[in-house]
Amino acid sequence: MAVGFRYFALFLLLICIHSVYVNAVSRVNEKIELQSLIENSTMVERRSEEIAIEKNDRAVDENPEMVASMVDMTIRNSTERRELGFLSCGTGNPIDDCWRCDRNWRRNRKRLADCAIGFGRNAVGGRDGRYYVVTDPNDDDPVNPRPGTLRHAVIQDEPLWIVFKRDMVITLKQELLMNSFKTIDARGVNVHISNGACITIQYITNVIIHGLHVHDCKPTGNAMVRSSPSHYGWRTMADGDAISIFGSSHIWVDHNSLSNCADGLVDAIMGSTAITISNNYFTHHNEVMLLGHSDTYHRDKIMQVTIAYNHFGEGLVQRMPRCRHGYFHVVNNDYTHWEMYAIGGSADPTINSQGNRYLAPVNPFAKEVTHRVTSGRWRHWNWRSEGDLMLNGAFFTPSGNGAGASYARASSLSAKPSSVVASLTSGAGALDCRKGKVAC
Repeated sequence: MAVGFRYFALFLLLICIHSVYVNAVSRVNEKIELQSLIENSTMVERRSEEIAIEKNDRAVDENPEMVASMVDMTIRNSTERRELGFLSCGTGNPIDDCWRCDRNWRRNRKRLADCAIGFGRNAVGGRDGRYYVVTDPNDDDPVNPRPGTLRHAVIQDEPLWIVFKRDMVITLKQELLMNSFKTIDARGVNVHISNGACITIQYITNVIIHGLHVHDCKPTGNAMVRSSPSHYGWRTMADGDAISIFGSSHIWVDHNSLSNCADGLVDAIMGSTAITISNNYFTHHNEVMLLGHSDTYHRDKIMQVTIAYNHFGEGLVQRMPRCRHGYFHVVNNDYTHWEMYAIGGSADPTINSQGNRYLAPVNPFAKEVTHRVTSGRWRHWNWRSEGDLMLNGAFFTPSGNGAGASYARASSLSAKPSSVVASLTSGAGALDCRKGKVAC
């Protein structure tokens, strides 16, 4: 009996040893498989980066003065038509007048792609593709998203104009990695992306994001995420930006309401260029907008960004925007709140501020609109204010060559008088275009 018990105990011990061995081998195999996936993902990302660099270089306007004259002509023609009564809905905001005057805009949604101005004016998004209707707000599987979800829509290789069947709140498990030639168009519904990961535009081109509420974004990552039908890969921790633009070009971010995220609301870095950020409503956030990766990342010298008709509202602290290296045209925005400063920069950016309204806070030590982050000389940096309205003691510290050619290079459209900024930005943020609401 005792011998039988010993054999039984030995048998159980062998089973345990075998189980431990199998589990150990399985863990080793899983680690090998994960490492292989990470290495393959890195190779794909490097190739995507190489392709993006080529596209971004081609996206740079070699003669931005021509951009300014083209847009100026468009604005002038629009204004003249409005004054003659051809556009009874005309507001003077050339982006909105382009599509909101059309009572049948729902049937002509893709006309929006012709309404961008400034450096991001050539962003066509999904204009040349079919419509994709998002019907499912869930995000259960970032590697194998279900058809009908926003994630399934944005990863497709073909151009798509993405719309939503109904109001919805989308909580993303991992960052939403977009593919090129996509428009997210939330007009006519109330769509929130919140309380999870948010939007990443990385090494791609031609994206339009319009009409979303993006808020309470959180850091996510250390997970597999699909970026196209043929590729998914390992993603390290994301910062928690509302919209992150990384090494991409021809991007237009328009009429979104953005607030209260873990990092930035709109960040553009790593050689991104040909960007317009317009008609957005920014609230309740510290570091609002970062444009430029670091002082030592010189590829950001190609960055060209237009920031127009936005409302920088309650609860904001700084970085509206904070710029590095590139050329930034800040035109006809309404700054009603900041705690530290409005516009900051380092590494010799060119900043052209035209026709904005700056309302300084009560704090007597925070009246200055500008903030330069440098331990060296900044007097040669080309920063100017032209036609800005300074309220409650606000003041802008200019530097550089005054009205020299470098400022013309930063221009991307003609400013309206700052006295009309309130009306130009009154519709900033995601519009409620449902029946009985805002007339879109």
